[in-house]
Amino acid sequence: MRALVFDGTLRLERSYPTPEASAGEALLKIRRAGICNTDLELIAGYLDFSGVLGHEFVAEVVSGDPSWIGARVVGEINVADGTCDFCQKGIPSHCRNRTVVGIAGHQGAFSDYMALNIANLHRVPDRVTDDQAVFVEPLAAAFQILEAQHISPRNRVIVVGMGKLGMLCAQVIRLTGAEVIGVVRREKQARLLNQWHIQAEAKTELSFAQADVVVDCTGTQEGFADALDLVKPRGTIVLKSTYKGLPQANLSRVAVGEIRVIGSRCGPFDAALRALEAGLVDVDSLVEARYPFDQIVQAVQHAAQQGCLKVLVDI
Repeated sequence: MRALVFDGTLRLERSYPTPEASAGEALLKIRRAGICNTDLELIAGYLDFSGVLGHEFVAEVVSGDPSWIGARVVGEINVADGTCDFCQKGIPSHCRNRTVVGIAGHQGAFSDYMALNIANLHRVPDRVTDDQAVFVEPLAAAFQILEAQHISPRNRVIVVGMGKLGMLCAQVIRLTGAEVIGVVRREKQARLLNQWHIQAEAKTELSFAQADVVVDCTGTQEGFADALDLVKPRGTIVLKSTYKGLPQANLSRVAVGEIRVIGSRCGPFDAALRALEAGLVDVDSLVEARYPFDQIVQAVQHAAQQGCLKVLVDI
């Protein structure tokens, strides 16, 4: 089968071994996949990754449990052992022995086929298109903000980093009735936010210490510093960024301002699917380009361009 492999060199292999589904797994035929900033960071050296990339996908089940065969599915990326203390507490995303699809120890979705635990699968409603289904994983991550931090309709929330994830986070937070501001650097970003009735501002137009909550989706080392500038004393910073390198941060400002810092990662797929089915979140406007799988290396190069939104790959 074909697979996009990175081991210091990025290349499309055409004779990569086709996986076989073990007990409790399904064999998935990947239909479409999306390129994420995390994929780009892995290529840049994050986590010393080596293997098949890709974790945003929609697929068809082609073997495994008969009740799943033919189903159109998306899949949670954390593959848990089900036995550790975190799994027993119902927190499989932090399983002590987990692998992570396309990120750590598990083959990714930039391939013709992938095996994945049936427990990780979610059926895609008929009203949700393949393009929309590719966004379920990052949209679920956006909903995780609401799991980690209560956001009141009275709050002012600023989202820094108006890339793909930031756009999803701003739309999800808007559903709470809170005042949402997206920090933009490009006209394209402002145009999309205005389309969703979300305020768009350049950072230079914002006053110091004015947000109850700041969500950092920049994917850069500078994002945390920007968040510190914008959050009120006793406010909250929610970190959604992962990247290569270690940032320099003025933690004294965190202590003096009594600021809460919350890490936020993967989230509820069911909520993301319901939101897409109900049309509560616009993901179609975030699709910037699509490529056939045979041109996936070019697709990755396109996705790495400054200001690029979602690049999809038809597999």
